[in-house]
Amino acid sequence: MNKPLRRVAIFCGLLVLALLVRDNWLQFVRADELNAHPKNTRVRIERYANERGNIIVDGKPITGSVDSGGNYYKYKRTYVNGPMWAPVTGYASQVYDANFIEKIEDGILTGNDDRLFFDRTLAMFTGEKKKGGDVVTTLNGAAQKAAFEGLGGNTGAVVAIEPSTGKILALASTPSYDPSTIAGSNDEKAWVKLTEDKSKPMQNRALREIYPPGSVFKVVTAAAALEAGKVTDIDAATDTPEGWKIPLSTIPMKNHSGGCANASLNEALRISCNSVFAKLGDDVGVEKMNEMAEKFGFNAEQFTPVRSSASVYDKKADRGGNALSSIGQFNTATTPLQMAMVTAAIANDGKLMKPYMIDQLRAPNLDVIKQNEPEEMSQPVSPENAQKLQAMMENVVSNGTGGKADLNMDGVKVGGKTGTAQHGEKNAKRPYAWFISYAKTDQGSPVAVAVIVEDAEGVGREDISGGGLAAPIAKAVMKAVLKSRG
Repeated sequence: MNKPLRRVAIFCGLLVLALLVRDNWLQFVRADELNAHPKNTRVRIERYANERGNIIVDGKPITGSVDSGGNYYKYKRTYVNGPMWAPVTGYASQVYDANFIEKIEDGILTGNDDRLFFDRTLAMFTGEKKKGGDVVTTLNGAAQKAAFEGLGGNTGAVVAIEPSTGKILALASTPSYDPSTIAGSNDEKAWVKLTEDKSKPMQNRALREIYPPGSVFKVVTAAAALEAGKVTDIDAATDTPEGWKIPLSTIPMKNHSGGCANASLNEALRISCNSVFAKLGDDVGVEKMNEMAEKFGFNAEQFTPVRSSASVYDKKADRGGNALSSIGQFNTATTPLQMAMVTAAIANDGKLMKPYMIDQLRAPNLDVIKQNEPEEMSQPVSPENAQKLQAMMENVVSNGTGGKADLNMDGVKVGGKTGTAQHGEKNAKRPYAWFISYAKTDQGSPVAVAVIVEDAEGVGREDISGGGLAAPIAKAVMKAVLKSRG
């Protein structure tokens, strides 16, 4: 071969080599990036080329697929009782992608997950249509209905957990929306309306909104005081004068009821004495208070697997800030999920289980390809101290402000704590109504609940209270769980 031809051959060889390198770079190195690119319509077309698998509650699908009649997207997602389940399912849209379970388990639901390779291959040989797998949730349909209907036209959220396992039984948020309205390729008006709605119907308040907890946080302070040995006898008088002054300040701590001077821990929780719990938080100190809060899950995101915002306890607060934090004020902020976790740990004799809402993933032929199991997250409180906290919370329901949560069922004890959290500059905005509770039988506790009513229709500011607004919702959820278990 003469020299010019050799040069041309080498040049052509280098071009082919460059093409191979580029091809491999695109197909393997950048594959995930390109697949996830928002302008890659092929991924969306593939996502809706076949019927999606379903999200299952109580053995029944709460999702479906219909032929959309489109040229590009053959199937469109549908939802059963969409507004009720939207905080769990999220949406799957032909145009606006997906979120929550629909997004996290998209590979299973579309059938594209690597774990479904055998099913896809078998379908090719048998000529069957490609199918997606199912996501089986831990949710309890009756509890979810009670939570959603209990919130009604109010703004708020409910989370219910099975304390012994961490299974999420209910996850409601209002106002809500129907994911079916934005599932198609021509739903721009509905999307704009939802995203511009000032009531934020697409916001998952149960997981993503953080609120001042107010007095429901006092159970965390009580736990810290017991674990630190600052209190051993919950019925013994505390050294707390009326008008106890906030550290680094001349301002006395204000109580909203009489009888708080030297009140016992049990009595202080029953009538919700700010002075007693602020002083206990100061006695425990910011380091130990923060340590207890973090054992319950504060200062960290939770994954259910849907991400929950991190609740906050200010670990750098000075003495005054820590005292206020100890009664759920100052910078303390929490999600409803977090307060349900706190309640569940107390009900479970001090053991906190990791919260989760997906029980199993199933192949199209119903084979289980992943089974989630309960996982211990931490032990914030000893069993002995947890039982003391239970006695105090049960006293709140039996003899205090939580009476509207009492189930009045034989063999069932209910523990709870009310909270009314002020917010806004100089507390100018309407307060939040909180209630946390659990039901307990001789077989243990089947359910723990956290309820927040952020804004209530037709209720005056003076009538907003955790015991009045939130406790009846918690009662309905607990009753639904107990009845569903026979």
